[in-house]
Parts: sequence; C-alpha cells; structure tokens
Amino acid sequence: MPIWHVMAERPQIVVIDDETGSRESVAIALEKTGLVVRTFDDARRALELLEREPSVRVAICDLRMPGMDGLAFLQEVRRRELELAVVLMTAFGSIESAVDAMKVGADDYLTKPVDLYELRRRVTNLLENRRLRDEVSSLQERLDKRFRFEAILGRSAAMEQLFEQMRAVAPTRSTVLLVGESGTGKELVANALHHASPRRDERFLAINCGAIPSDILESELFGHEKGAFTGAVGRKIGKFELAHRGTLFLDEISELYPELQVKLLRVLEERQVMRVGGSDLVEVDFRLLAATNRDLEREVATGRFREDLYYRLKVVTLRIPPLRERPEDIPLLAEHYLERFAAEHGRDLPRLAPDATAALSAYAWPGNVRELRNLIETVVIFHRGEEIGRDDLPPEVRGAKGEAWPALPLPSAPPPAATAPQAPATPPAREETTPRTMAEVEREAILATLAHTGGRRAEAARLLDIGLRTLQRKLKEYKQHGHWEE
Repeated sequence: MPIWHVMAERPQIVVIDDETGSRESVAIALEKTGLVVRTFDDARRALELLEREPSVRVAICDLRMPGMDGLAFLQEVRRRELELAVVLMTAFGSIESAVDAMKVGADDYLTKPVDLYELRRRVTNLLENRRLRDEVSSLQERLDKRFRFEAILGRSAAMEQLFEQMRAVAPTRSTVLLVGESGTGKELVANALHHASPRRDERFLAINCGAIPSDILESELFGHEKGAFTGAVGRKIGKFELAHRGTLFLDEISELYPELQVKLLRVLEERQVMRVGGSDLVEVDFRLLAATNRDLEREVATGRFREDLYYRLKVVTLRIPPLRERPEDIPLLAEHYLERFAAEHGRDLPRLAPDATAALSAYAWPGNVRELRNLIETVVIFHRGEEIGRDDLPPEVRGAKGEAWPALPLPSAPPPAATAPQAPATPPAREETTPRTMAEVEREAILATLAHTGGRRAEAARLLDIGLRTLQRKLKEYKQHGHWEE
C-alpha cells in the first residue's frame, strides 16, 4: 500500500503540460494510486496555486512550453523556497537539457512518451523521501524543544544565572566541568550545551566513569585492536574517536583511576589517541564536558585526583544548584512531572492541593530533581482521585524540612529487614544555621537509600543512579570513618 493511503492528509501532485493528451494521461495514472492531482497548461497559474497550497508535494512539468518553460518554472520554485520536488518531462532528443536542469535543482526527469509505471515509481520514491525529511525535521524540532535551555525547568534566580552561563559557554570550544549533587541533572545540562553548540549535528556521547570496571573503561574510551587482550576478537573504536567533531561527556570523572587520568590528560593536550594494543596515533577533535558530584579540590588535596588534570578540566565550571536551594522551582517541576507521567501511564491528570504543594516545597530533596521525579511518578501510579493532598505524599515529605532523608518508597511499602542498616526515624536535631557539606548530604541520602532497599546494594545503586562500584567505594569510606557499619 502506498504511504499516502494511511496519511492524515493526502499529498497533492501538480502536472503542468501544454499538451492535453500527455497531461491527462499522467494525471489519470497518478489518480489511480489514490493521489490528488491538479493539472495546468500554464506554469504561471500553477505557481499561484503552489503559493497557497503547502500540501503539494511534487510538481511534474514539461520542459518545453510556451510562456514560462520548465526550467524557468524550476528556478522560480527554488527562488520562492517552495517545499516541493520538481520532475521535468522532456522529449527523448532533449535529455541533455534535462540533465542540465538536474544540475540546477530538478529532483528527477522523465522522457516522453512517459512510461506510466516508471512515473508512479518515481513519484512514490519522491513522496517517501519527502516524508522522511519531514520526520527528521519534526524530530529535530522536538529535540530543540527538549534540549533548549528553557526546557531545563526553572525560574529561580539560581537557575536564571545558570542559563545565562550556559548561553555564554555553549557556542565555544571550551572544556566545561559540571559540578553538583547527584540528581541535579548534570547530563541534561551537558546535552543542552551540546545541542546549542556548533557541534549539534554531530554525536553526543556520554559515559559514566563510575559505572564501568577500570579494566574495561580504558578500552571503552580508547578502543582496542584485535588481539590486544584476551577476548579482543576484533577492532573496537573507542568513545574518543566516535565523538570526533562532536561532544564527549564524562560523568563521575572523579572515578577515573590514576593511570587513566594521565592518559586522559595527554589526549586533551595532544588531541591524539592510540588504541589499546595499537601503534598508530589517531587525530581526534571533540569537545569535552565532564561532571562530578565530589569536591575535586579535596580529591586533589588527598592525592586521589591529578592536579594538572583538574586544572585542565575546569576551564569553565558550571555549578548545578541542588533543589533545596531553589524551592520556588519545586511546584513548577511537580506540575511538569504530573502531566508527563499521567500521559505516560494513561491516568487522568490530578491536581496538587495547596497543602501538598507546600509540603513538597518544604522538603529538602536530598535526591534532588531525580527524587522529585520518582516521587511524582509513584504518586501518579498509585493515586486515585482528582486531587493529590498532603496525606497522599510519603511520610518523610509530609514532615518538616530535613526531618528524614530516605529514598522514595512506594506507598505502603513493607519495612526493611531487621538486619538491614536503618536510618534513624528522627535524626538528631541540628541548628538551621549550621551548614552541612555536600558530602554529608550525599552520605545521608546513600545510607537512607540502602536502608530502604534492605541492604541490597545493587538496588540502592540503581535508585541513586550511580555505579555499583562507586557505591561500594563510598560505603567502604563511611565504614573507615565510623559513619556506617555492615
């Protein structure tokens, strides 16, 4: 079945020929396939229609006609930037003229007398190509909407400042270091920076350095040659090469082991890579965006991160503010996720009651936007009714700010096993004026999430959206400092 048989709007075809018999035979052949065909014996009159009818997809025009001929018609269509394909018809002896017309913008040509089977095949191909171009254009438009800065929701002063910084740095080639707590949306910011840059038509590749074992990460970044190690049955192109002319986003950059830090620094300075097991240097041109939720200056001071790489990465540093620093954005985000998940799960769109909005705005959100998103999705799935009130929210969200920090539980979730480490039901009181470090907030969120999963580390890592190896390393650190016991 031709594609236009299932389209919402049938595409129109215009046939222009001063020879009545030729014009009518072409029109009848196309109408038999279900197309809407308009015929003209004058190219100027056809142009008047084309200006008014955007649904016209193809114009078939005779090359030799009195008045405006086919070549002049083609030139006028291109000058007016009309979105349609032009097919020229020509007598056998004028094929050279048709080829010349192709060079100046014709999409195809047919020789007279027209083979009607070939005519239908050519028109079908042109319509399919146009449909694919329209789909790509629509996809590009959706991507523009999704990844433009305004799509990163926020109207607080902190987010407006971030947007201003993003607009300034996006068009440049500068390396950008994104810092912020887990769940603040660092990868979304990185993707938006790429999409607003001159490299937007090339690849955006993201890799989480904390989610890949160290013995595999080097191959993922640099690639390898066949036989480089056991299991290397063929050549593999690494992310550095795949991101050529595009953007590479390295998340959890602090998790790179020391030897790989040295190699990354060399790539950034020399813009060349050598695959594992190879001997040839490959030129690469990519923009690097890196992210971390750790204090890299502290990592440098403790010797866990190279100082020279740190300064090479922080050409431009953008800080993504945690949700608790922009409470005025919480109702906006909550409404956005309500609409999104109600549509995704086929639910009626509920409204947020004022007391629920107040509770959401007062909660400290240790998991940041990710935690809010997950909470709203859970509420949408389990809630029945037209309004979401304060009592429909999890207990920790209904409490005072800072009262508890567990990850989002499902409603009526069973308590964790007695043997699992438990977060205190009510944390020790602390003065609101006493600031807490990012590391403390992170530790509370991790331990509470681990308690919620009953000690299941893999599940906790999934909820926190971090690598299992990263979680295990953090737990080891907490145990060494007396903050946690197995």
